[in-house]
Amino acid sequence: MKGFKEFLFRGNIIDLAIAVVIGAAFTNVINAFVKGVINPVVGLFGTGDLASYRSCLKGPCALAANGTVSSGIYILWGEVLSALLQFIITAAVVYFVFVLPMLHYMAKRRTPQQEVLAAEAQEVALLTEIRDALVRQG
Repeated sequence: MKGFKEFLFRGNIIDLAIAVVIGAAFTNVINAFVKGVINPVVGLFGTGDLASYRSCLKGPCALAANGTVSSGIYILWGEVLSALLQFIITAAVVYFVFVLPMLHYMAKRRTPQQEVLAAEAQEVALLTEIRDALVRQG
């Protein structure tokens, strides 16, 4: 139990829990954006909701009053398109708002000692390549 308790109260698990909560809230924001902004823009060119885009695979196709399929087989490609747009928007926001600034920040924080270590690692890699080339020749 002691090891399990240490695992739970280690910083990583708390950070993960916070990330899941923030991620869920962020997903709600993106879903609302797609439903409230993207769908109406798409509605200018067709129906008002991406979910209403569907094709009848095996007919005759009919929908009940509540929107469920009563007969036939539909391909709901509008819902797939909506989910794809949500994914792309989420990925873009995560990259441009979180990842890119963090990479820029980490590059600025590099200390001279880290620069020396990186240069030494490149030198070792170059020397290894030279050694391997000499072994192949020799």
